[in-house]
Amino acid sequence: MKTVLIVEDDPVNLRVFSKILTKRGGLEVKGTEDVDEVMKIAQSGQADLILMDVSLQNSNYQGKSVDGIKITQMLKADPQTANLPVILVTAHAMEGDRENFLKQSGADGYISKPVVDHQEFVDQILALLPKDSLT
Repeated sequence: MKTVLIVEDDPVNLRVFSKILTKRGGLEVKGTEDVDEVMKIAQSGQADLILMDVSLQNSNYQGKSVDGIKITQMLKADPQTANLPVILVTAHAMEGDRENFLKQSGADGYISKPVVDHQEFVDQILALLPKDSLT
């Protein structure tokens, strides 16, 4: 079974995303906003895709406050995790934000909150999951 790591600081969003992905997508879900844990899970191959909130309020790495863009840059810069698909999730859905965030972060996709169409949300995630080991 494929695993999606949800990096989200809002417990309500985390719960909603988890429920949609497990019920509709048949996916396993892990959730954290702890940057060290995100890196550890990604580097150990425990996630097949990461859903990354752009605006993380409480995330720190090596003593510095970091957001989802920075964490995605770190993942994409690491040869061990560079090919792990990352989808940015954000409520900042102004014109131009999508392109800007994708270019800045190197992420593979972008979903704006709130998620209204649950099936489309699941489809976007399934489309980016690595195909090689689909069961």
